[in-house]
Amino acid sequence: MVARMQNYIVSARKYRPTTFSAVVGQEHVTSTLQKAVLSNSLAHAYLFCGPRGVGKTTCARILAKAVNCTQLTPQGDPCNYCDSCRAFNEGRSLNIFEMDAASNNGVDDIRALNEQVRFIPQSGKKSVYIIDEVHMLTTQAFNAFLKTLEEPPPHALFILATTEKHKILPTILSRCQKFDFRRISVEGITQQLKQIAEQENIQYQIDALQLIALKAEGGMRDALSIFDQLTNFSNRNITYEVVLSNLNILDAECYFRLLDYMKQKDHAAALLLFNEILEKGFEPFNFLIGLLEHFRNLLVGKQTSTFELLEVTENYKERYKQQAKNFSETLLLNAFQLCSEAELRYKTTSNTRLLIELLLIKLVHLGSVIDLVELEKKNN
Repeated sequence: MVARMQNYIVSARKYRPTTFSAVVGQEHVTSTLQKAVLSNSLAHAYLFCGPRGVGKTTCARILAKAVNCTQLTPQGDPCNYCDSCRAFNEGRSLNIFEMDAASNNGVDDIRALNEQVRFIPQSGKKSVYIIDEVHMLTTQAFNAFLKTLEEPPPHALFILATTEKHKILPTILSRCQKFDFRRISVEGITQQLKQIAEQENIQYQIDALQLIALKAEGGMRDALSIFDQLTNFSNRNITYEVVLSNLNILDAECYFRLLDYMKQKDHAAALLLFNEILEKGFEPFNFLIGLLEHFRNLLVGKQTSTFELLEVTENYKERYKQQAKNFSETLLLNAFQLCSEAELRYKTTSNTRLLIELLLIKLVHLGSVIDLVELEKKNN
């Protein structure tokens, strides 16, 4: 048992892609880099931008391997078998240097890097310098880095990664070839989790994996961290109910019930439902945000052309489509507006429960108000 615990590796590390082809959801980046490696038309500096956990540092490491790989695949991927690739995978490569700008952000750190860049690699074609969270460098450090970044020696390649491109000096941006990484789709994350679960012999419900993907908000690393947590919690059997309870997520079912009460103009039932949610320990603000998302999903599900924008588990897509038919677009837009106003007032109100209860009463009787307004317009 002790040996097993010592050998445990979290999924985010164990299943980190080692080739461009294995990277999920960033084909617009990986295909360009593969072609650049194959045609030997690499820029001297790259800037990888995007949200956390979407593959920026992973792609930087794959590119660093690829430029020194002696047996590139026909697709432009590193082979992971040659001496250079093995040295990197085993953490003993002398050609690839990684620096975390969050903790090494001063002028002295950059000056040391500038000195190191001068040395020609003893083996391989390039010395690759990966600077993560580069936006954390001070202005003085950026200025010290400018000359080296503009005219690096031919053996040097810089790969900068950041989650906040707007904080980087324009003079640095203009010297880099920029790639914007996207949030990974729910479907892409779900399929990756499914493959890992099957490889690790973990039982799962596909709806549960989709819910994890939704919670991760486009970040593969976050999804894998949640996946590991739930694997341990559920004794390797990840169900939809386990995900709901462990991540403290309000089931969409409560919002479907609430909209049914709106249709029935039953504000008492709506208030009792809200009280039931509070007694289960959910925060009022989380309920409000979920309600906003529910109205957004109903508006999206109202039109056939936007139906594909629904980011919900498969078993709920048809539910949204059907419930959207019960309400006019005008009513849904007004309901969305009321929820948005409540969200803005939430942080400044002293009684958050009363705020949301008043919102629910307004929502339940919203249809009657709209009908009265329309009637007055006709009479006038």
